[in-house]
Parts: sequence; C-alpha cells; structure tokens
Amino acid sequence: MKNLSIPSLGFLSAALFLVVGAAANSSPSNALSSEELARSVTEDYNDRLGALFTHFHRNPELSFMETKTAKKLANELRNSGFTVTEKVGGTGVVALLENGDGPLVMMRADMDGLPVQEKSGLDYASTATQTDPITGNQVPVMHACGHDVHITSLIGTAHQMAARRDNWSGTLMLIGQPAEERIRGAKAMMDDNLWERFGQPDYALAFHVGAGLPAGLINVQEGSPFAGSDSLDIIIHGVGAHGASPHAGKDPIVLGSQIVVALQTLVSRELAPREPGVVTVGSFHGGTKHNIISDRAVLQLTVRNTNLDTRDLLLKGIKRIAENLGRAAGLPEDKLPEVIYSKSSTPPTINNAPLVRRLKAVWQAGLGEREVVSISSKGMGAEDFPYFTTEPAIPSVYFTVGGTSVEDYRAASAGGAPIASHHSPLFRIDPQPSVTRGVQATVLALMDLMPPAP
Repeated sequence: MKNLSIPSLGFLSAALFLVVGAAANSSPSNALSSEELARSVTEDYNDRLGALFTHFHRNPELSFMETKTAKKLANELRNSGFTVTEKVGGTGVVALLENGDGPLVMMRADMDGLPVQEKSGLDYASTATQTDPITGNQVPVMHACGHDVHITSLIGTAHQMAARRDNWSGTLMLIGQPAEERIRGAKAMMDDNLWERFGQPDYALAFHVGAGLPAGLINVQEGSPFAGSDSLDIIIHGVGAHGASPHAGKDPIVLGSQIVVALQTLVSRELAPREPGVVTVGSFHGGTKHNIISDRAVLQLTVRNTNLDTRDLLLKGIKRIAENLGRAAGLPEDKLPEVIYSKSSTPPTINNAPLVRRLKAVWQAGLGEREVVSISSKGMGAEDFPYFTTEPAIPSVYFTVGGTSVEDYRAASAGGAPIASHHSPLFRIDPQPSVTRGVQATVLALMDLMPPAP
C-alpha cells in the first residue's frame, strides 16, 4: 500500500557520496562495537540470512494467505530462543524474548506479497501463483514491495539479540504482520487482543526498504513518513425518470457531480494552506442508458492526510457536504447520500520526535553520520503500522533502509533504465546491504532502548 517515491537524479550524486564516504565517519567511541556488529551480521548473512531471503523472495504469499511464510518465520524465531505464538490475527506471528527487568520493545515486519508477475530478471525471481481471495482468480505473486527484506532482517535481529543478552535488559517483541498491502493486518492483530495477550510495548519500531535510496542508507524523519489513508464510498440515491422528463425525478448523476466539485473545497478552502491533504474521487458510476435517469450513483474516494486533526476535518467534511447537498437537491432524510467507510483504512504514521532524535544520534554514532539522512517524503503513501501505535499512543519510529544498488543508481544517472518503483514488476532490491543494514540499525536501536540493568 505504500508509495515510497524515488528522489530526483539531482539527489542521486549526493546519495552516492553519502554511501561511499560513510566508512570514514564512524564515531571512534563506537567503532569497535559497531565493527564487531557489522562483521557478525555479515557472517550471519553469508551463513543463513542470504538463503532465507532468496527463499522468501521465491515464495511470496498474498495478504492473509501467508501461511508458509509465517510458519517458516515462526520456526526461525523459535530456534533463536524466542517464545513464539502463531495465528495471531489470522497468520500473524508474535515472538517474545524475556531478558530481565526493563522496557518492552516491539519490532514489526510485514510478510505479504502482491498480485504482480515478476519481470525483474533475477535468477531467483518468483514464479509463484495463488488464488486471489477477492477476485477468485489465479494470479502471479511477487514480493514487489520488499517485505522479504523485512522478515529476513527480523530473523537476523533475533539472532543478534539472542546472542547478546549481556548487552541489554527487558523484553523484546518481534512481530510478523500479515496483510499490510491490504491495510488490514495490523488491525486484525489488535482485534485479536494483541496487547492484552502479550503486553503493551513501551516503544515500537518498524522499517521499510526503499527503492528510492541507495542500499544501506538510513532515512528517518520527524513528523509523518507515511500518510493516513481512508477509502470511502458515497452512495447517492435518486428518483428514476425518463431522460426526457428530468422534472419527474431526482438525478443522482447531477447530485454526484455537485458533490465531486464541492469536495475539492475541503483542501483548497478548509485546510490550512501548509497542511497537506488529499481528497480524490477515483471512481464515479451511475446510470445504464442514454435516456434513463437512474435512481443511484456511487462515488469511490481515497482520502490522505498526515495528522489526526486533518483526517478528522476531511472525513467530517465529506459527510457534511454529501448529506447537505442531498438536502439542497430536495431529497428526503431517508434518501440522503450515504458515506460508507472501508475497512481498508489507516491513520497516519507519526514518528515520535524525541525518539527520532535519540535514535538518529545512535545510528550516526554507530553507522557513520553520512549514512543517516532525514529526507521528507513527497508522496502520500500509507501504512497500517499506526494501528499498533495510535490508540493507545506508543512512542514509535518508522524508518527507511535504502535498497537499490549503487550500480543501478549510477546507470540511471547516466541515462540508463530508471529505478523501478515499489509495486512494479521490475522492482528489485540489492539484498545483502539492505538486509544487513536493517539488522544493524534495528539492533543498535534496541540496545539503546533496552540498556543492561545496573
């Protein structure tokens, strides 16, 4: 569901410089531990994680159908010493490692693939197919959004944390989440009493691999890295009539057109000029024939925002405009337009600013200042991670790990093939630097949030 926009090529040379020059900027005080961690993670990738990534990439599964993925993830976490519970919220996995007194910290990775036929040209490209539960059709399946990186890194994190118990204290919760692509999995796990069963975290973390950044570069920002997303249907009732006698009916297509135009004033006239928001009518269906005034039309909308106040303003405004234009058209109260909210909705992802600053300093010290940037997103892609962190509010950070090889970036800057976006059949990630940097960044953050008991 996410839309991690790719930066302009003007950013390209600077990003490459950041990656190439990073090694010279390690903090001397952290050099030994950081270098040892890097060596350990690289060895783990060569011994185990690389093969796991290839397996996950070749065997993607659709949302809420990640049974084999979840089983393999659960087994790997269990073998690392974690207490593992499966089938939470459908196919979700929860793994706990208790290690003395201290905070409970959660790290989440999403598991699902997409109904996309892979055309990446990789020798381990997916040829998997599944029956789409929505359409009933047999469809190709691909990890076209990098969730294979996320779950592989989660396993690598489990390996490192289990091996370093003397260096931290508290309880680590690792979550394998289903159905992020349908914006349903996090809520399904919460509806399955996640916190009541396993404990409410003191901190929550997640990352996404990004095609828009060179492999290994960390991007973390204050504010909202991902927008909130709501899908709405507006059912417009009318009174059917002959097209030659419009006075005898109430035309839902005319009313729908008025609603479409009026909705544009929510962003242009009710939202503060510097406050981002989107109201898009993506579908308008009504009528069956040239000379028939229908008794029904349907609008389908997507609404995007970056804070809860804006979300509330837009959603309330849509309902107000639709219903009151129905009244203005002379419809009775029982025939006013209906606003129906889809289950595929999510609040905005909002990073905790003090926690961002804390972890950014940790990563700059442990990985090198030039390997950690703060680049604001240009798009309004959405994530369902905030179902874990919004109600109740949990301090959280969602960051990005660059995933595109330096070679592909250089080729794109020289006029070669453009970098494929997420959800593209050409999407491809450079796995080793992406997975290993995901593990390194996560372990450094966890060690800081769960210091050893005195």
